[in-house]
Amino acid sequence: QVQLVESGGGLVQAGGSLRLSCATSGRTFSNHAMGWFRQAPGKEREFVASISWSGGSTDYADSVKGRFTISRDNAKNTVYLQMNSLKPEDTAVYYCAASVYSDMYYNTRPGTYAYWGQGTQVTVSS
Repeated sequence: QVQLVESGGGLVQAGGSLRLSCATSGRTFSNHAMGWFRQAPGKEREFVASISWSGGSTDYADSVKGRFTISRDNAKNTVYLQMNSLKPEDTAVYYCAASVYSDMYYNTRPGTYAYWGQGTQVTVSS
């Protein structure tokens, strides 16, 4: 089992920044690629970003590329999502998730991720 707890969400004005953190415990954190997903009201959960076990590979949704940065610290068992130049359409509940793989196979699919956090709300006002 892997337990994940997100933090860092909140209310921010358009153009602002937030840094989300996802602290993990349980099974060895470095065995898992990690991902961030988000879900807005009335919409399906969508892929945001992912990172391989070593941090050497990353992937981003087109909608956040150039604005968001995913990173991880395996010594701290934590994955981060730095979000800059936020837009109102970024408003959603953000979830971190641990993949069943250590590398980024099928990294954009929610079904690839076996463990999920409870989510943290990000609201961007215009």
